[in-house]
Amino acid sequence: MRRGSTVEQFLGPVGSPGRPGVRYAEIRPRATSYEVYLHTCEDVGHETFMDLVEFPPFVQDVRDAEDAEEAFGELLGVTEDPYSALVLAEERTGAVRGRWVNEGLTQDEYRDFVRAGRPSGAWPAGRP
Repeated sequence: MRRGSTVEQFLGPVGSPGRPGVRYAEIRPRATSYEVYLHTCEDVGHETFMDLVEFPPFVQDVRDAEDAEEAFGELLGVTEDPYSALVLAEERTGAVRGRWVNEGLTQDEYRDFVRAGRPSGAWPAGRP
């Protein structure tokens, strides 16, 4: 992040078996701040389609669907330093400090999630 690169973290499943979704957190460095986002999208991928940014937004209410495309990614907050951004992401999303990856690598984590059968419980490393 200090080099100006975005970091992301795959957070796992949301929704129900009839309407599955996935979440991931993102920290975007800006000129003088760090923005923390939470992305929630429909789980429409498979082993050859893993690009989470292409997945449709996961909306709770059909009435919200029209605004969802424009508002993809909920801005959780803006901080002045990278450490505060990590703390904010951990507190608001359940992100884990040692699991951040470079932008775009969350699709690899999603692929592992799909290959593991889309577990709804604990991850192989024991993280819920």
